Amino acid sequence: MMRRLLPRPALSLALFLLWAALTNAASLATLLLGVLLSLALPFITLRFWPDARRIARPGLIPGFAARVAWDMLLANWAVARRVVGPVAKLSPAFIEVPLDLRDPFAATVLGSIVSLTPGTVSIDVDRERWVLQLHALDAPDPDALVREIKRRYEAPIKEIFS
Repeated sequence: MMRRLLPRPALSLALFLLWAALTNAASLATLLLGVLLSLALPFITLRFWPDARRIARPGLIPGFAARVAWDMLLANWAVARRVVGPVAKLSPAFIEVPLDLRDPFAATVLGSIVSLTPGTVSIDVDRERWVLQLHALDAPDPDALVREIKRRYEAPIKEIFS
């Protein structure tokens, strides 16, 4: 019965919290609209989620989220310094990160995290070759960037979803 009313309870909660944070929900009407949207949107998008993703180790998510948030903060600072500095010193590069992940959803999560981190943008997750294609604003050592992405992001995502 509860699954019929709330097909994706975690998604509904996340949507409501995001709504409250973005709107600075100060009025009851704004909160009620957030509740309505957070309950309705999972129903509307239900056919796009044919199978529920199982998270094997949910306890790892808070630490991983904190790591990503910290990395975003540091990357913002680094990009700001590089943009203000001499452009000639930048080493932009297109990079391919070979993936150990074989779950399309987990690979998409990785691509999203890479895109959210300033200085890098995911271009594609090639599911034929299992490669994450990305562009880096400044990558003097592309192999080091590949190792860092695999160690800091891919390995924890693999552990969370496996």
